Amino acid sequence: MAVIALHAAASGMRALDEKLNVIANNLANINTQGFKRSRVNFEDLLYQIKREPGIPNAQDEPIPHGILVGTGVAISGTQINYAEGAVDATDRPLDLRIDGEGFFQVQTVHDGDTTIAYTRAGNFVRNSQGNVVLANSGGAILEPPIVIPDDQLQITIGRNGDVRVRQQGAPTLSTVGQIDLARFVNPEGLSQIGRNLFIETDASGVAITGTPDSDGLGAVAQGQLEMSNVDPVRELIALITTQRAFELNSQSIKAADESLQIVSNLRRF
Repeated sequence: MAVIALHAAASGMRALDEKLNVIANNLANINTQGFKRSRVNFEDLLYQIKREPGIPNAQDEPIPHGILVGTGVAISGTQINYAEGAVDATDRPLDLRIDGEGFFQVQTVHDGDTTIAYTRAGNFVRNSQGNVVLANSGGAILEPPIVIPDDQLQITIGRNGDVRVRQQGAPTLSTVGQIDLARFVNPEGLSQIGRNLFIETDASGVAITGTPDSDGLGAVAQGQLEMSNVDPVRELIALITTQRAFELNSQSIKAADESLQIVSNLRRF
């Protein structure tokens, strides 16, 4: 009956509506530092089996195919693409980029609790206490904490995360801290909480921390930012195809509705 078509087309419209939301979010964050685009994965729903494949025919031979009618589609999940974004050379001493795998670690408050979050955004600044913090709406403090002295004249951050400064009256640089990075067995399992931050989940596994430019972790590049990895052309193409697919599903609903009207009018003849 056309009722199955109605439900299948409606599930398609619901799924495509969610895909549209994901595409819109990708495009909205096209200039967000360290943002990683997401894609939507689909899966088909249960099938109504009207005849099992392989049932013997009149000659006692297995029928090569059956009769199975699908009931629609659903979103199986959204998947984060961690490909590196474009490089923006800013020459600011606290603008940092991870050249390779890994995340910066910051302290943040999530659901009322202080926790460690992870980010690819490297737009750091100093707060009123001299702590290095992420320039997001929460001012998340870099973990482990690093304090830049007020009388600093020069800040140098090596590829291995070593933070050194030259203070007034000092002829040489002195070390004030060390930036550690974190990586995950399954980074796609991280949970996005906004503000350019991720938190670990059971799916991601626990954080594996270490010194930059060692043990599979990327190096720290000073004076650079990693920008969003959103490709506007790709997203616009996906936007158009999603819109067209949505329209096709609406046409399926219209056709199924007309079929049901014909059936309901048969009693009049």
